[in-house]
Amino acid sequence: MSARPAPAITARAHPPTVEPSGSVAEPPVTDLSDLTPAAWPARAAAAWPAVPLLVALALWGYAMRHTDVSALDDFGLVSALHPTFWAGLAVLTAGFWRTVRDPRRRGGWPAAYVLGLLVMERATQAVLYPTPLYAWAWKHDAVIDHLLTSGGLQSADQLGDMAVYDQWPGFFAAQAALVRLLGVDDAAMYMAWWPLVSSVLLLLPLLLIYRTFTEDRRLIWTAVWLFCVGNWVGQDYFSPQSVAFALHLGVLAVVLRRFGRSGGRRDGPGQAVWTVLLSVLVTAIVVSHQLTPGMLVVTLVALVLTRRYRHWVPAVTTVVVFLAWCLTAALPFLSAAMPDMIRSVGDVGANVETGYGATPTGTGAVATSWAARLLSGSVLLLALVGVLRQRVLRHRAFPLLLVAAAPLPMFVASSYGSEMIFRVLMFTLPGAAFFAAAALLPKVRTLAAEAEAETDAATARKRGGPAQAAARRRRFPKSPLPPMSPLPASSWPARLRLGAWVPLPVLLAGTLAFVPSYSGKDRVNYFPTREVALVQGLFDQAPDDSLVVAANRNYPLAYEQYWRVDHYWFLDDDRSHVDEIVRDPAAVLARDMAGVESPARAYFLLTQGQVANSEMNGQLTKPQLERVRESVAASPRFQLIAENSAGVLYVLKPAS
Repeated sequence: MSARPAPAITARAHPPTVEPSGSVAEPPVTDLSDLTPAAWPARAAAAWPAVPLLVALALWGYAMRHTDVSALDDFGLVSALHPTFWAGLAVLTAGFWRTVRDPRRRGGWPAAYVLGLLVMERATQAVLYPTPLYAWAWKHDAVIDHLLTSGGLQSADQLGDMAVYDQWPGFFAAQAALVRLLGVDDAAMYMAWWPLVSSVLLLLPLLLIYRTFTEDRRLIWTAVWLFCVGNWVGQDYFSPQSVAFALHLGVLAVVLRRFGRSGGRRDGPGQAVWTVLLSVLVTAIVVSHQLTPGMLVVTLVALVLTRRYRHWVPAVTTVVVFLAWCLTAALPFLSAAMPDMIRSVGDVGANVETGYGATPTGTGAVATSWAARLLSGSVLLLALVGVLRQRVLRHRAFPLLLVAAAPLPMFVASSYGSEMIFRVLMFTLPGAAFFAAAALLPKVRTLAAEAEAETDAATARKRGGPAQAAARRRRFPKSPLPPMSPLPASSWPARLRLGAWVPLPVLLAGTLAFVPSYSGKDRVNYFPTREVALVQGLFDQAPDDSLVVAANRNYPLAYEQYWRVDHYWFLDDDRSHVDEIVRDPAAVLARDMAGVESPARAYFLLTQGQVANSEMNGQLTKPQLERVRESVAASPRFQLIAENSAGVLYVLKPAS
């Protein structure tokens, strides 16, 4: 007799009961699975990305309160930072990487992490240092002060070499208007925060450029992150280049999105609006900076040569505006500089050579220099890996390859004051960061790849029949996954699962390497309040037509009131004359300063910023400059005017 199977135990479905009030009551719960999931775990999971972000910012805030910058060494800010700063960067990077790879997270979280990165890496110096960094930033503040004082532009007959800034006045005129609008004394009131502001300005055009080629959120935000940590060159400070670079990216965003083959109709009112916007952006670049228009021209010409961007309007507009400005407002400077510019064309070795006075010297300077080189080299190497690894991306985002490669010929054109190699790296970075991010990710998706493939297939059916259509379908196979979703981990090949943890250490190493690359020379770039006060006291008492003699121009207010006070930096002279000064400092300096006629005065200024710059860049050592100071102090020809822990100020006595 066979056993009867036991009946399955099932939960009886209870029909809803009717309450006396007439409403229908919920059926009783007979299984735990019938319970409605609690809302708080879902909300907690959705808010999880905030935890690493807040922890990182808290660690950064603690580090800011416990970092002492009063005695920087040759490693700059790197050795002065509290250890919690580095821990905060590590937490921020790990949180970003986990968040950006999770398709369930909203797009706002990666943006929050990138902003946190910019705060930690661009605002740290503004928080720690009581005065703005960079002698060049102080110089630009002096140009703005001149515009506010004179009320207009002046020629080389009136200003000498400084007239070049009046021939590209866009940035300075805008800042002068901003100073008046804010009601502050000068731009020094806010220029310490300019690196953060200018870096944030780059985010919108970067996102527009990257979204032109992909909807993959992982690729877009990882590329933005790599761009931020790879942009160590330091051109985000208070300068025309910082604004011109943002405008440069804005022009590229407009061209890539609105002037391509799939960017819409080429004629009509809409395209006219984009052409007007393009013209405004180009004009703002041309009137503000000398180099950026050239970079923009070579990039737009490279895009025109592709099948996808054969619209000549952007390139022609840029060339016409650039030439018009060069042949009118900028003609005096270009006429004088043209012989040197012609001689430098084709001399690649000299154009990339740093030369005397720009060679890192000392353990700290050399170490930070190598950190910067390794960071840039790693980003470029990752970009090459991304190009080779992502075949579809290489085809669909080919214009970004041109954006990355187009600045390279500028090595042949000029040395740009021994800075061309750094500027080329900066203009290459937007395209390089995109493909470097692709190297850190599994297979990525390009924007509307399937739609384009279907369009090409339909065209092929009309033109060449089903054979060509089948070939195109094989070339662009349709994927079952949505464009923004990564492949499930269970379906990854073993080599991808093995490499899933590799990108985080790479990303973390690049993020940490940014700090020495960007802040490793802060001993040179930071001027304490005592140094600022010493120099300000000089200009408060200097009569018109006075002369200020210093070792170099690396001190605050170095160009203060340049329209009425002359400057002479003896380390800019030939090495033979520098050696003569070192042998007999007081006698040679007194002879060089003797031509100043009363009531004007001749001053000798030596500050800690000059000493740091000379020592760390391979000029005179600290003992040599100390010997110069001691010689001047012992000479009866000089009189001490002011002295503090940051420097000394002497005046040449009138000849008897």
